[in-house]
Amino acid sequence: MRHYIILFYALIIERYRKLLMFSDTSIQFIFLPGFNRLRHFNSRARAYSEFINAKHKVPAYKNFLKSKKFIKPSFNGFTPNISEIPVIDKENYVKIYPLESRCIDGYIPKVGVVIDESSGSSGTPTNWVRGSKERNRNTRFIKFGMRRLFGDEPMFIINSFALGAWATGMNITMSCLTFAKVKSLGPDLGKIENSIEQFGKNHQYIIMGYPPFLKYLVDQTKLDLSEYNISFIFGGESMSEGMRDYLLRKGVRKVYSSYGASDLELNISSESDFTISFRRALRDNKILRERVLKFTGALPMIFQYNPADFLIEESEKGELIMTICRPDYIAPKVRYNIHDKGHVLEYNELLEILKELNLDSQVIPSNTDLPILLHYGRADMTVSFFGSNISPTDVQEVIYSFPELSKISNSFALKVCEDNNGDKELIISIELSDNIQADNFKTNSFKARFFKSLEEVNQDFKKGNEMANDENKTKLLFFEYNTDSFAENDIRIKSKYLN
Repeated sequence: MRHYIILFYALIIERYRKLLMFSDTSIQFIFLPGFNRLRHFNSRARAYSEFINAKHKVPAYKNFLKSKKFIKPSFNGFTPNISEIPVIDKENYVKIYPLESRCIDGYIPKVGVVIDESSGSSGTPTNWVRGSKERNRNTRFIKFGMRRLFGDEPMFIINSFALGAWATGMNITMSCLTFAKVKSLGPDLGKIENSIEQFGKNHQYIIMGYPPFLKYLVDQTKLDLSEYNISFIFGGESMSEGMRDYLLRKGVRKVYSSYGASDLELNISSESDFTISFRRALRDNKILRERVLKFTGALPMIFQYNPADFLIEESEKGELIMTICRPDYIAPKVRYNIHDKGHVLEYNELLEILKELNLDSQVIPSNTDLPILLHYGRADMTVSFFGSNISPTDVQEVIYSFPELSKISNSFALKVCEDNNGDKELIISIELSDNIQADNFKTNSFKARFFKSLEEVNQDFKKGNEMANDENKTKLLFFEYNTDSFAENDIRIKSKYLN
């Protein structure tokens, strides 16, 4: 009986939400404060509904459940125990079952479907399918989010994400066409400069792209950015607060991040003035970091998300397990492990911590009490050095702690080598900006300060470096622009930070 009640409840909730999404005014009711308990229950009810739907209609998922000998989760009262459902990921599901079999009824619809692919930065690109209902719903939320960040002034969006088959290039362009002027140029500095010069200073420009290209843009452009109303939206990887400060000093008005994934949904959550101020408070207060953060290293990206749309759980390893609770997806995702590290913090719980530490005045209040997602990046994007795990975000944070270094760096990479005696050596390579000569850095004057700063960012590295007890075990190398291993970089896709 509880099975049918939950399915009926999920159906009613979905119809109610469709009514709220009718206009930009009514959609605001979805984010009203005070309803998180209901949102969390709705999340589990709708996740259960998506599980039942996938179990009966998706051939691949049906076979996956049979292989795990799983039928359905138990109930705790009227709440389904979603955590009992087996976890899927790219290795045990996406790579094993053909794309068609992962779709509703085992086939890709003949019309109205966009097929895109991930960038392949971690291997072979993977194809994903998105139907019209999924795209339309995502478009409504992107429009709503952009209006909250940039107001009602007309927007001129320049998409500098990679074009072609990649998800951000295709879907962002289609989504933004409904509420803004859009010019999709890809990561082409010359074309972006020419467009801004031709259209002039009477536009609110929003340039979207990966962080490395956005930094390249502000370093290499001939334009005085402070004379224009230009803001950035970045995605695909994290950005340190030091890098955000750097971009703002260059004349960029605002810099926000959007969190999404080709595997799941392109717009799961986004930054706001609240999340940025909270992240900066974490940067500046060690006690707050100790109370809130679960992992050492660089600061996580911080977002707010709607739990009624995305059920986010944390695995024993601290990885995010997500269920898309929205219906009408061609290829449903139930308890999908994207292998990102992170955890969730309730908004009211944060307010109590801030008040206890007398830090509430340092954080801009949020307009909604939606839960907070702390996202630390890819679980597999680290190198190990004497028991410590070092991530690209750690290195980026160190680079931007030195103004003289951030000005002349274009990219970087991490590598751990092992000598004939089995001893490990940590090598951090920095690619210099165009026209900067590597000969100027042969003395390696930054090395001592650089690794000292890395110890401050990552306490595990500090212990590992003490264990190594040999300054020759760490190396900081400089390479001229587009040389050595950096010559293989493709500016169109996410950077490869591990050599």
